[in-house]
Amino acid sequence: MSFEKSAAITRDLSGISREATAFRSHGQPTDQAISEIVRPLSRAEKIWNQAIVRKSLILVLLAIAWQVYAQQLNNPLMFPTFTDTTAALWNAFTKGELGSRVLVSLRILLSGYGIGVLLATVLAALANATRPGNDLLEVLTAMFNPLPPIALLPLALLWFGLGNGSITFVLVHAVLWPVALSTHSGFASISGTIRMVGRNYGLTGLRYLLHILIPAAFPAILTGLKNGWAFAWRTLIAAELVFGVSSGSGGIGWFIYENKNQLEIAYVFAGLLTVIAIGVTMDSLFRLVERRTINRWGMKF
Repeated sequence: MSFEKSAAITRDLSGISREATAFRSHGQPTDQAISEIVRPLSRAEKIWNQAIVRKSLILVLLAIAWQVYAQQLNNPLMFPTFTDTTAALWNAFTKGELGSRVLVSLRILLSGYGIGVLLATVLAALANATRPGNDLLEVLTAMFNPLPPIALLPLALLWFGLGNGSITFVLVHAVLWPVALSTHSGFASISGTIRMVGRNYGLTGLRYLLHILIPAAFPAILTGLKNGWAFAWRTLIAAELVFGVSSGSGGIGWFIYENKNQLEIAYVFAGLLTVIAIGVTMDSLFRLVERRTINRWGMKF
């Protein structure tokens, strides 16, 4: 509501300011300044302005460097070539079981991530509403946030046994504290003016939370969600490498560990590429959410 209106005004003012700066030359517009604004882009410039083109070029260059270095090294047990790795990746998905391993990892990850976000929301809400809640969040984060999640895995195995419960526990620990801190910081940074705007519109309760507080704090909330996802993903792979098979079926980390023991190094690299691909995909999803919310509201350019 008011955020979209203010965002539109801000964008219009920014556009006017940029045009005025481009035209300004000793107080008068010049032909060169006008030509720089109205000059149409060439086809090559239009293509280069696409972020996906530039990023794809970077990936191609990295793949070429990988292939050249591996061929010069000529030691498949230490560093397989890019072509061998992609062939192993294709075989692992089509003829092997890498696809099922990915599903196992994602299922455990989503359960731990969801529980962690829910608990973080409760803690942040208590901290924003009451002083004892704020003290509780500060004490708990000071105690547990520096504690590596993987360090809790031995205790989790004792408490929850051999199964998904132990890995889910360490994932909740990895997600809970960064999300809670970012959410609390986002709510705490909301200015009194924005709060009064919501009150002046007569918003209270859930409507006040959804239309005023969450949009105003959403940049910090989204940052916390991104950090929580990254911590959870790294923790899951590390836990699977250490813990291994969960409830009779292992995830991507166990796939990497098995192939390392069998000296199938190309398949190890294929597992690592899968981990990277999933991480890049999730980062793209978070960027899409950022464009549809924060950028659209004019809170970030």
